[in-house]
Amino acid sequence: MSTDTTTPDTTTPDTTTPDTTTPDTTTPDATVTDSRTAALRSLDRLVGTWTVSNPDGLTGEVRYAWMEGGNWLVQTIDLRGEEPTRGVEYVGWDADAGTLRSHFFGADGEHLEYTYRIEGDLLTIWFGGPDSPARFEGRFSADGTVNDGAWQWPGGGYASTMTRAG
Repeated sequence: MSTDTTTPDTTTPDTTTPDTTTPDTTTPDATVTDSRTAALRSLDRLVGTWTVSNPDGLTGEVRYAWMEGGNWLVQTIDLRGEEPTRGVEYVGWDADAGTLRSHFFGADGEHLEYTYRIEGDLLTIWFGGPDSPARFEGRFSADGTVNDGAWQWPGGGYASTMTRAG
């Protein structure tokens, strides 16, 4: 009978046992991923086509759809009235700010940034960041087919109603 008298090699790392002393930086933090996913999924209730109107004669249509991959909600806007608005908006997760941010690109060449939040039945969209006094606040009906609210800013604002068309 032979006996192995060699000493194990301790200079070569053991690759069969996971290293638990070094943090794993290759996968996203679960809390950040969960916040991002929850925030993006809160936008699901916007998906579809909506007619837009207000008492001052604003009319038109907006359409929300997920871009392939589910990381961007894309809104196409076609509003008619005293100041027509046409453009496209991309809403996604801003990891640095920890919130939903959007970029609107208008047919007239404008580029505007907004911040979105849906909590319960309240949709809030701020021009810029959540500390802005310019914002839209609208409530969804119990069946989710209407969002009734208003854009407000210091010295002005206007009512706006979105009704699900499809």
